Amino acid sequence: MIRTFTAAIGLPYAITAPYAIAPPSRESSVSRENSVTQTEDTVRLVRETLGGNVIGVYLYGSACLGGLRPHSDIDVFAVVERPLTAAQRGRLVEGLLGLSVWPARGEGARPVELTIVVRRDVVPWTCPPRQEFQYGEWLRQEYERGLLPSPVPSHDLAPLITMVLLADTPLAGPPPGEVLAPVPAADLARAIVAGVPELLAELASDTRNVVLTLARIWMTLATGAITSKDAAADWALARLPRDHRPVLAHARAAYVAGEAGEGEEGAERAERAEGERWAELGPRVGPFAAFVVGEIEALGGASSA
Repeated sequence: MIRTFTAAIGLPYAITAPYAIAPPSRESSVSRENSVTQTEDTVRLVRETLGGNVIGVYLYGSACLGGLRPHSDIDVFAVVERPLTAAQRGRLVEGLLGLSVWPARGEGARPVELTIVVRRDVVPWTCPPRQEFQYGEWLRQEYERGLLPSPVPSHDLAPLITMVLLADTPLAGPPPGEVLAPVPAADLARAIVAGVPELLAELASDTRNVVLTLARIWMTLATGAITSKDAAADWALARLPRDHRPVLAHARAAYVAGEAGEGEEGAERAERAEGERWAELGPRVGPFAAFVVGEIEALGGASSA
């Protein structure tokens, strides 16, 4: 993210703050206004549902890393004092099913991801930490059938909390550095590497996102910087063997493609073009992933040693 945050986060290398390196956002004014409205509505839902239990609500992710891209989520993280009741979980899911939109629409309505932790479950830091609640669009069908997110141990909280601390963007309550504990470097590296097998399982069904995420994991482990997916792709493209570059170059281009399109028609044309190009690149995707995973495993082993 990125001012240098080495001492506070405990990492043995510099981490930069998003506003120091991220390019200016190219969102349209309509998209930006709609995203702001969704974010405000999400904060309102959390505060109205949980009341005085809320310690703080924070923005992180793409919105703090150079601007939301056409396919970006709105990522919100909340810290509470006490566990949620079943009724509160139900009200949050009901509200988010109406607020969150998948897929993202041309006029700026986006998926919302909301993660909630109880402060005592993450401060002092323990591994794995406990996640109190998470809403994400990948589980929409289960939510619509009545599933309520339950508390679970989650290694994913290590990178999430790191991003929240570095983004330093409170939407309600005190700055995150006054509420959350920094994640030790070794735990962060282990958590990032531990998520790779699950990521690879989605390589065929979510190729663009998996390819870009692998590049970002590689960059984070190599440099200590957490940045946007397209910026991480630029870093990785300069280090990939020539045969693997077309896969990542196409994933990056598809990720930002909607910025040039207009409305839903433009988005649909971009989606069709992306699918056609992935069909051509299909035989190269697996070897690309294998190469990057090899780099990740080498770095992950060194980081946790």
